[in-house]
Amino acid sequence: MKNTAIFQQLMNDYKDKVVNTCYGFLHNREDAEDVAQEVFLEVYLSYHRFRGESSIATWIYRIAVNKSLDVCRKRNTQKRIAFFKKLIHIDQINTKEIAQYEDDALTMMENRERTKVLYQALDKIPQNQHIAITLSKFEDLTVREISKVMDTTESAVESLLSRAKVSLKKQLENYFRKIDE
Repeated sequence: MKNTAIFQQLMNDYKDKVVNTCYGFLHNREDAEDVAQEVFLEVYLSYHRFRGESSIATWIYRIAVNKSLDVCRKRNTQKRIAFFKKLIHIDQINTKEIAQYEDDALTMMENRERTKVLYQALDKIPQNQHIAITLSKFEDLTVREISKVMDTTESAVESLLSRAKVSLKKQLENYFRKIDE
């Protein structure tokens, strides 16, 4: 990208949106910010390849989704490796525990639990539904914008959103039913 002012404007316009999109997949603010930096590095390095077939926002969101999914795949691979190491009694796995102190520990704990349950439910639905619902609910993209990011039809997005809501509702009802029992 030859004009750094244009790039700076893109970062200013989309940084928070990209971080939020990444967070919807990664569930960790620091990881989301790291991936957002990778997204903007990719935007900077490959801007010359942007063909204008979609809006710049759609292109940036697509990069953010792809980079986030790459991190999710790497995490899953690392989990499998860690499991395998434990299975064969290799105990040299580094684990970090981070203690966090909140002013209102009980409220924060409840909010974290609800968020965790929601993200676990999101992780259980099919990937296309996860992408669609994340872009819709966390990023407030329209069905048309989501269809461009996902490179599919608007009716397909509507169907994905509908199925995602049904799946999430069912999973969350099951979770809260177990709590009440």
